[in-house]
Amino acid sequence: MKFSEQWLREWVSPALTTQELADQVTMAGLEVDGIEPVAAAFHGVVVAEVVELASHPDADKLSVCQVDDGVERLQVVCGAPNVASGQKIAFARVGAVLPSEDGKGFTIKQAKLRGVESRGMVCSASELGLDSETSAGILVLPAAAPVGDDLRDYLLLDDSTIEVDLTPNRGDCLSVQGMAREVGVLNRLPIQAPDLEAVPAEHDETFTVRIEDGDGCPRYLGRVIKDVDVTAETPLWMAERLRRGGVRTIDPVVDITNYVMLELGQPLHAFDRDNLSDAIEVRRARQGESLVLLDGQSVELSQDTLLIADSSGPLAIAGVMGGEHSGVSTDTRDIFLEAAHFSPLAVAGQARNYGLHTDASHRFERGVDPELVRQAAERATALLRDITGGRPGPLTEVSATASGSAPHEAVVLRRSRLDQALDKVLADDEVSEILERLGMTVVEVEQGWRAGIPSWRFDIAIEEDLIEEVARIHGYNRLPARHPRAHLGPRPDNEARRPLAALRNRMVSRGYFEAVTYSFVAPELQQTLLPGAESPELANPISSDLSVMRASLFPGLIRALEHNLNRQQSRVRLFETGLVFRGKLDELEQIPMLGALVCGSREPEGWSSGNQDVDFFDLKGDLESLIALGDDAAAWSFEAATHPSLHPGQSARVLRQGKEVGWIGKLHPAVRAQLGLKTEALLFEVQIDALSQGHIPAFKPLSRYPEVRRDLAFLVDAGQPVQALLDILHAQAGEWLVDAHLFDVYQGKGVPEGRKSIALGLTWQHPSRTLNDDEINQLVDSIVEASRSNLGAELRG
Repeated sequence: MKFSEQWLREWVSPALTTQELADQVTMAGLEVDGIEPVAAAFHGVVVAEVVELASHPDADKLSVCQVDDGVERLQVVCGAPNVASGQKIAFARVGAVLPSEDGKGFTIKQAKLRGVESRGMVCSASELGLDSETSAGILVLPAAAPVGDDLRDYLLLDDSTIEVDLTPNRGDCLSVQGMAREVGVLNRLPIQAPDLEAVPAEHDETFTVRIEDGDGCPRYLGRVIKDVDVTAETPLWMAERLRRGGVRTIDPVVDITNYVMLELGQPLHAFDRDNLSDAIEVRRARQGESLVLLDGQSVELSQDTLLIADSSGPLAIAGVMGGEHSGVSTDTRDIFLEAAHFSPLAVAGQARNYGLHTDASHRFERGVDPELVRQAAERATALLRDITGGRPGPLTEVSATASGSAPHEAVVLRRSRLDQALDKVLADDEVSEILERLGMTVVEVEQGWRAGIPSWRFDIAIEEDLIEEVARIHGYNRLPARHPRAHLGPRPDNEARRPLAALRNRMVSRGYFEAVTYSFVAPELQQTLLPGAESPELANPISSDLSVMRASLFPGLIRALEHNLNRQQSRVRLFETGLVFRGKLDELEQIPMLGALVCGSREPEGWSSGNQDVDFFDLKGDLESLIALGDDAAAWSFEAATHPSLHPGQSARVLRQGKEVGWIGKLHPAVRAQLGLKTEALLFEVQIDALSQGHIPAFKPLSRYPEVRRDLAFLVDAGQPVQALLDILHAQAGEWLVDAHLFDVYQGKGVPEGRKSIALGLTWQHPSRTLNDDEINQLVDSIVEASRSNLGAELRG
């Protein structure tokens, strides 16, 4: 929001400098982005009149002017095509200093142009720094401009443009009136508003208005204004205020609607009355409708777009931009002035959908005071009557019952909550005064205050909003500043859990890089990897290929793999930690997982390294390294199983204490082909809670007695997992078994086809005596018998 400081001070003028005013507004939560002078630095330029005009004797494009500067008549050579006798102009006397690009200024001197003496210079707007673009001709001033007056004083150029960066909740400040309200509240000053009285009708013509979408447009006012002179000149004072507000002048009708929008905050629109048919309709777009906008762009309208239309079709996108066909042109004589209140929800996103951003949409999206509609219509009507000579008719108003137009309910502010939040006790009178100055109706109640919220404050709905208002008007810099206190002390560490940082560090130490991917993935990719997986769909995804919440870390890791392979990275080792989302939204499970992916060579390229590719057991070893952090490896096991995205012969379910906590395996060849991956990849994902669990280490006295070792070789079916044999061994070996491990697997000569030899080393040790052979033999016999009966294992001779 940009506005002229002088314009603001016509409404309210505190005894503050420009910088002090900007600082005060910033501390009230309306951050000032910049302060700029409205014109470049120059002096010695006055209002003058061209008394006579003659052609230059030696140059076709030059004129010789006789200029009255209020002191004397001077001869000046001018090259502007629009100079004419009788004009009031901006005249730089000899010795005047005009702006220059180097910032040093350009001094006007007496000179001869093609042999004709010139004593001064007739200036254009760009030469005075009033226009950023090069002017086509000189600056022509109103006929009433007083000759001899300093131009800076006449145009009030000792002014500043203040630009305020407003947060989306403060749409009420997108006008001079809104800023004046804030400044008045901060300085306890009343504001001086312009005359907003009703303009009497000068004819009886009206135009029918129908509202079909009351939620989108709760209130619509319109008025026919006849005999408008579109060729009239916009007054210089209005053009200057528009320029200082960042709005260019177009024609008096458009300029007046823009002026009222900057002044009061209510966007307006003017239609050419002769181009309207039957009645104005406020409705949603219908299938197949299109509209050529004022900027010449033709758009296909989506059916959720709120329109202003008539019987012939769309006229404007409501609250955004009008159509070219119904707009005001140089041939317009009668206009239909629109002042409407559109719901923020009806306008939000519409401009962006069509690649537009207008001052009107910027305001309606943030909320415009519904009570402002009539005031703005009357203000614009009065200006149109005075400037263009238009004759206004009766004001037509149509209202609809809708939630968007309902007034705010009163909000209660508790004294106890206010004191707690501010860490300061304010007097009751001060709190009441602040709320009343903000336009609220205040009633003291037992708990504190009940505040009736004014129509322009869309952002106040709960108690915390009132606390914020009291704090910022009282002054944030007047509230006590306290440093946070930290009560430091030893914090107990749960030795049975491994922190996530330890898991990450272990993966990094094994050569992995951490990946961070989106928590939402493409539905097609998730369906390919996890057929039938159920996870929430996003209502408003950032793109169609990121529209469902991930049910696994696999899709994100595979996308990261593709990204690296496309950049010639053949050896990839990635891990990721994060939530996966499983189930319907009402019964959603959010599970922290750790996943990893490897492909390419086992070792980095080097003269001493081999070129073998990574395999299942490499990845399994990395996972077992993570499991070892918990010092509870006996609780974990791997069970051969099938997974839709993993190779059926190289995949396993990961179990902890018999409960499934993850999966590991090679990417399924069919899935790999479907994804277009030319390299094999292996993956795992395991629940972080399971990896973090362990047991507290405890000291166990060392036995002074000797160990007893037995090596057993079993013949079992080739497909028999070793883990089943180990489970039987631990169940039958007794409490004195201290170690059992696999040290050989053999298939070949001497072993029947379809069988394999598994060699296990078992070690027993008693804490308080020496074990004898009979005890050990009895345990061995028990192991052999149980293995035979349960697994069909035979002791190899």
